[in-house]
Amino acid sequence: MDQRKATITRNTNETQITVEMNLDGNGYTHNTGVGFFDHMLDHVARHGQIGLNVTCKGDYQIDDHHSVEDVGIALGQALIEALGDKMGIERYGFASVPMDEALARVVIDLSGRPCAVVNLGLKRERIGQMATENITHVFQSLAMALKA
Repeated sequence: MDQRKATITRNTNETQITVEMNLDGNGYTHNTGVGFFDHMLDHVARHGQIGLNVTCKGDYQIDDHHSVEDVGIALGQALIEALGDKMGIERYGFASVPMDEALARVVIDLSGRPCAVVNLGLKRERIGQMATENITHVFQSLAMALKA
């Protein structure tokens, strides 16, 4: 089977982003400029057993919103491109992962009808330099980019 790869470049007035994804690879390199976001992406790549390289130059002097949103969009676009015709994959799946004091449950459906429901119950405004509201926003942005 050919490796399922994609490279997405997204340039806006606020960000310059490159996402390289290899669904049959491994490892994560990052430079999003948002430490906790890099930590999240590292776990997605490591536990999803995919190769992921993300670089982002954003308008950090304002906040992390545009960077997180645009990386989420680019990740969704990369996933769709890397999956190609989706032959040989299951349309939907789920996982539960206990980590530290959290339990993450994820359900994904690659039907082309995007939706993201995120329930975090976070009580802090920030984790490191990342606004906690943007954790939900990245998943919403990624989901909307999965529209076929």
